[in-house]
Amino acid sequence: MKLESARILLTGACGGIGQALLVELLDRGASVGIVDRRGDELVQLAGRYAGEASRIEAVCADITDSAGRALILRNMHERFGGVDVLINNAGILAFAEFARQDPAGIEQMMRVNVTAPLALARAVLPEMIGRGWGRIVNVGSIFGSIGFAWHTAYSTSKYAMRGFSEALRRELDGSGVGVTYVAPRAVRTPLNPPEMYRMAERTGMKMDAPAAVARQIVRAIERDRKDVYLGFPESFFVRMNALFPRLVDGALRRQNSVMRTFIPEA
Repeated sequence: MKLESARILLTGACGGIGQALLVELLDRGASVGIVDRRGDELVQLAGRYAGEASRIEAVCADITDSAGRALILRNMHERFGGVDVLINNAGILAFAEFARQDPAGIEQMMRVNVTAPLALARAVLPEMIGRGWGRIVNVGSIFGSIGFAWHTAYSTSKYAMRGFSEALRRELDGSGVGVTYVAPRAVRTPLNPPEMYRMAERTGMKMDAPAAVARQIVRAIERDRKDVYLGFPESFFVRMNALFPRLVDGALRRQNSVMRTFIPEA
């Protein structure tokens, strides 16, 4: 897929990966609708690229709200005439003991990480299928293939996105519309609470820079990749967990006990 002149809808634009993705997409000549519910930050982000204003449409909206999604799509059609690529990048993470996690927070995580991306994909697909071209890109996580303790709700949401990507890809086979699922390992973004960084340092967990992740996401789109797992040895353990999950249980047991000491108070 060539991204020059492509019309791209990017959610979670103000996050670390989102901002890095905007840079990569603009560099390739794409027109980008940037979406976030943080209006002030969104205005600031768009303002950094005043010279590319004709290729940026900033939409402050809540993707979990049907009216917000309608506003996003209306603005994309009015400004660019439609959507060629949807990048479901917005997400919420929680590092917590599941039994003590706020139920309202769990529900919100599922709305942001799962329900809203499905709804956006459903909204843009008829147009893509009708013209026989387009791509849905779902930014998942290694945690969507390896269920990590103390990230139970988050892992569940990313498992859902991996399953959605696989099922939708099979459903769209032959339509001309592709589905790309990209699973980064831990990324250094403001999404992570401070305890995550202390835990990562103690356990030796590797964390990537948003710019590096964004480059690989864009490369996956350009190469029409189906599934991409970022980082080694994490990508190896994805395969191991699929084949020998009980072996991985044992391998993670010590790390889980260390991670537990960093869980923030509920």
